Amino acid sequence: MEASRHKRYIRHFLSFPFIYGLLLPLVLLDIVVEIYHRVCFPLYGLPYIRRGQYIRIDRHKLSYLNLIEKMNCVYCGYGNGLAHYLTEIAAQTEKYWCGIRHKDIVGFIPPKHHKDFLPYGDEGAFREFMNK
Repeated sequence: MEASRHKRYIRHFLSFPFIYGLLLPLVLLDIVVEIYHRVCFPLYGLPYIRRGQYIRIDRHKLSYLNLIEKMNCVYCGYGNGLAHYLTEIAAQTEKYWCGIRHKDIVGFIPPKHHKDFLPYGDEGAFREFMNK
């Protein structure tokens, strides 16, 4: 809601095509990844990820928001929720196919799901895991 506190109407107006221009690519990405999710997860024996746990669109129901704020809240709820949902699908895919951490490098922020991965460069841990 930081944007509502600033009187940068022209700047905000100029940014709208860039923000809302992502809507179609987001929807297409959503469709493609959902097809992957529904086809491949059962083949891998992975449980489905529940969309409703990641995508929440509810702030538009707040009576104290104006129409533009409500529209922005719907978009952000979808866009950020979708990013969160897609990240979880990608994380489960990565865990299934390559559960090895990346090499520790200064400045790299590893994803939270990597904490359960095998250490980078630990061939013994890898062999032990593969022989289970």
